Amino acid sequence: MAKPEKQAHEPLIHIVKRITGIPAWQAWLIRIASVVAALLVSAVVTVLLTGENPLSVYKTMIEGAIGTERRIWNLAQNLAMLLSVSLAVTPAFRMRFWNIGAEGQVLIGGLATASCMILLGNKLPTPVLFVVMIAASIVAGAVWGVIPAFFKANWNTNETLFTLMMNYIAIQIVSYFCYIWSNPKGSGAIGVINLNTQIGWLPAIGNQKYLLNILIVAILTAVMYVYLRFSKHGYEIAVVGESENTARYIGINVKKVIIRTMILSGALCGVAGLLLVSGTDHTISRATAGGRGFTAIMVSWLAKFNPLYMILTSFILVFLQKGASEISTKFGLNDAFSEIITGIIIFFIIGSEFFINYSVRFRESKKGGQEK
Repeated sequence: MAKPEKQAHEPLIHIVKRITGIPAWQAWLIRIASVVAALLVSAVVTVLLTGENPLSVYKTMIEGAIGTERRIWNLAQNLAMLLSVSLAVTPAFRMRFWNIGAEGQVLIGGLATASCMILLGNKLPTPVLFVVMIAASIVAGAVWGVIPAFFKANWNTNETLFTLMMNYIAIQIVSYFCYIWSNPKGSGAIGVINLNTQIGWLPAIGNQKYLLNILIVAILTAVMYVYLRFSKHGYEIAVVGESENTARYIGINVKKVIIRTMILSGALCGVAGLLLVSGTDHTISRATAGGRGFTAIMVSWLAKFNPLYMILTSFILVFLQKGASEISTKFGLNDAFSEIITGIIIFFIIGSEFFINYSVRFRESKKGGQEK
């Protein structure tokens, strides 16, 4: 006798992608709720691990980020530097070209700037030197960005692995020149470039040495918003990102768009390297980018590739980083605890995007207790 077939049961939980999306106010309400939930979980973790008052910990976090005028300027500078790299990767990400190589592109741009400061600092007038520095950093970053784009456009190579590997090449190139130009010789560190003359240093405005950096990044943010939102190039980037076949059908040269966009992305990374070397650190090392190339991925993604929203996401991440560092210092805790708190908050913020893009539905039951 044939065995009776078992009745298939629907799963208890259905995860369904939202087709039309949700209103913007609901999306922000979910994000705010995720931050509140993160703070509550962090409070519990704080009590369990340290026994400290969570309110005191959060107060310290705020003071560590914006407690003094100097800390506010420092936060603004770090926000600007992270935002500049985030702006650089956004055109490529909007095109669905996963540029994981911003770290290397920033380093190469910074190395070009440092080269000009070291080799040409005493040979060119200051205005000419700045022009050469700007041009060199832009070209260097653009070249480092266009290499993987050329291979992707012509042979469909994996841009994620390609750009990632180029990070390590850039790090080793920078390490080599740090040894060649090391001061003192053989130390492997360049030290502050042109410390006595400050040749090649971006000038301070109103006694604020970071203000020019911040203004430049603010201008780049506005320009990038207009470029992506209202220009023909921005439209082509969006179409290629949605479907390369559709882009080809309507007459868009996909190869040209890929190469052009990565030239732009690399060039902006080069500008970020210029700002870091000439306007912030006044030196170059393999740690100059400071992981911003990878953090920028999160900033751009959380902001839905919108340059204006990236100001907020950059602020949140930099605020957490500065505040967590102060927690470790004041309460005598190691860096691991501050990273735990930061990780919890970031996890909840990223997790909120799931509930914005998907809905969770439970299995319904028929009358009489029978399942559908």
